[in-house]
Amino acid sequence: MNNNDTTNQKNQSCESPILQCISLSKCYTDADINVEVFSDLNLSIAPGEVVGILGVSGSGKSSLLHLMAGLDTPTSGDVCLGGHSITKMSESKLSRLRNLHLGFIYQFHHLLPEFNALENVCMPLLIRGLTKKEAVASARDIISKVGLANRELHKIGELSGGERQRIAIARAMVVKPKCILADEPTGNLDAETAATTFDLLLQLNKSFNTSLVIVTHNKELVSNADRVLLLRNGMLQSLSTGESL
Repeated sequence: MNNNDTTNQKNQSCESPILQCISLSKCYTDADINVEVFSDLNLSIAPGEVVGILGVSGSGKSSLLHLMAGLDTPTSGDVCLGGHSITKMSESKLSRLRNLHLGFIYQFHHLLPEFNALENVCMPLLIRGLTKKEAVASARDIISKVGLANRELHKIGELSGGERQRIAIARAMVVKPKCILADEPTGNLDAETAATTFDLLLQLNKSFNTSLVIVTHNKELVSNADRVLLLRNGMLQSLSTGESL
């Protein structure tokens, strides 16, 4: 499968994709030398779809995710989120669009240690403009769904690694985003906790019909995704059964 054939094959309906990369290219300049990460890359994420993107370290996985989130600017091409081109969107409009449509999960949870679990999960809702009462009610509901209702008043430093990542997932899901972008979301966890965390993501995907884009080097982790794509030599391709990275 070539770089232009990575659109969703599972969902053949005419429902618009929640996220699209269109002829996306990214180059960096290092010591006056242009380093091409990828070029003419195309990708569409359907509502509710789970997509795994695999690649070795340095293949450009995180760069692609940052472009999809509008955290970086492509050298050429476009990214559309919820039908809106974000490549040249003002930062204020982009921030509002991200808050409406996107959630983020990282390998290192980036939770605020001075706040407890409940306060961390409330943050995106307070930024959106909800009252504290509304934010707390929604945050408590999602914390319960990730199985940590009895830990919501604990500071982050009092939680285990797996618990911290579940709170990070709750924070990403609390706004009921259309799409979650996850960058090595279990890379800092042991194998058993990683599998449990991924199962939780799949459960939330089904509950909220939230698309998941999971970037990882762990092929086994995304074996249950709807699609698994390999980013290699600047190109995205479907990963064949048994094919190695």
